[in-house]
Amino acid sequence: MPNTDRIIRLKTVLDRTGLSRSTIYRKIAEGTFPRQVPISVHGAGWHESAVNRWVADPAAYRPDNDNPPSLGKSGHGEG
Repeated sequence: MPNTDRIIRLKTVLDRTGLSRSTIYRKIAEGTFPRQVPISVHGAGWHESAVNRWVADPAAYRPDNDNPPSLGKSGHGEG
């Protein structure tokens, strides 16, 4: 059986990190916390492995391809 990466929701991320919701979203904007991945029209979650890497060493965390940005209208990253 392949080792699949689970998607975890905000409540689980809050429990594992001890951060507040606003701090998580601020850190995402700063690039110091893993980005969310869409899982439905109105829902999103995080790759468990990315959150685990952040928990292991928050000060040194860099996204290095955890969740590539979705292609926007221009086709070049977010936008």
